[in-house]
Amino acid sequence: MTSNANLQQRRVAAVPRGVGNAYQIFAESAKNAEITDVEGRRLIDFAGGIAVMNTGHGHPKIVAAVKEQLDRFSHTCFQVTPYESYIRLAERLNKLAPGSSPKKTIFLTTGAEAVENAVKIARAHTKRSGVIAFSGAFHGRTMLGMALTGKVVPYKVGFGPFPGEIYHVPFPDPALKDDGAQSLKILETMFKADISPDNVAAIIIEPVQGEGGFNIVPFAFMKSLRELCTKHGICLIVDEIQTGFARTGKMFAHEHSGIEADMITVAKSLAGGFPLSGVIGKAEIMDAPAAGGLGGTYGGSPIGCAAANAVLDVMEEEKLVERSNHIGKLMLDRLADMKKKNSFGNRIGDIRGLGAMVACDLVKADGSPDADLTKAVVAKAGENGLILLSCGVNANVLRFLMPLTAEDKLINEGFDVLEKTIGQAIEASAKVA
Repeated sequence: MTSNANLQQRRVAAVPRGVGNAYQIFAESAKNAEITDVEGRRLIDFAGGIAVMNTGHGHPKIVAAVKEQLDRFSHTCFQVTPYESYIRLAERLNKLAPGSSPKKTIFLTTGAEAVENAVKIARAHTKRSGVIAFSGAFHGRTMLGMALTGKVVPYKVGFGPFPGEIYHVPFPDPALKDDGAQSLKILETMFKADISPDNVAAIIIEPVQGEGGFNIVPFAFMKSLRELCTKHGICLIVDEIQTGFARTGKMFAHEHSGIEADMITVAKSLAGGFPLSGVIGKAEIMDAPAAGGLGGTYGGSPIGCAAANAVLDVMEEEKLVERSNHIGKLMLDRLADMKKKNSFGNRIGDIRGLGAMVACDLVKADGSPDADLTKAVVAKAGENGLILLSCGVNANVLRFLMPLTAEDKLINEGFDVLEKTIGQAIEASAKVA
């Protein structure tokens, strides 16, 4: 009989340890916001494949679109014999992207690939080479992606040296209610001490940091960054890979700040679980590379494009942008209530969110980050039937990324499990101490 333990033994023997797993739980099937493991156990999914399943597991409209495409063809390579679904998807995203400038879109396979291509396009357009990112950022696991990422463990350890001319600026500190003024000051100092703005091709930023801890960029800071990039002819790349497609209560998170990006990187929930990423950008910038300078064998696969077109249909028909705001309020209310009524309430630190991109810190009694408790809560949650993720530079943030199609009843059930789990983890740690 297949079991989680048996599969874990096979996994250890066959797969490198560098591919980490949050749980030693193996999925057998999934539907909407629930997963069934190989032993028949039901699990509530608060991870969504790391923000991939905004439209839920196995949405019938997406499944039907993929099946229809499979019956026609699975691959021709868009650079060889193109197909209409790629063009239609690009047209739709060009219209959805914030701002009045004409847009164009290229499709790729992974989020890291989207980031790499956005930097390539920025360099081709500006004829410059420097790129600036932020502390706590995550932009992928390729060499350039790691160089841009502002978190050493576990992403960068042992993999250097990294590509040059990459610089990092401190992200506005949410704990200090920082509005970004200090980051702007450091950026201006960098322009004098490290790299002239005339040599900077792009600044890349997540409107809400993902791996960094669900830290929301102050809207005023995003506007200042837009003004600074315009002043110096720098491309502003907004990384919407985790935040995009209704997760934050807008189709794209940077809509909250009212700016227009030069380029937007997208992936994850774009195609409802199928590998697809893209770069959406101002047409004049996107056209900078010469023909043949962009592409990829599997980039914009017909299967992914069919799925993504169906995803956009589902998001519109089921009003998932509005649903995201409702879910976000539900989560914030549950966390605030949990903090208020429980004896362990002082172990729940800052609670924050934008739409349904919600997180809370777990802290020690003195208020300092508690990575051990966070790790214990995530592990215990799996035992209790809840799939949960952590993040943060200090590894003490619980993040919630359930499908936007999840029903209120299921979300509340998941938070009931979480409440019980935190209490159990704290009790267990007290016994050990």
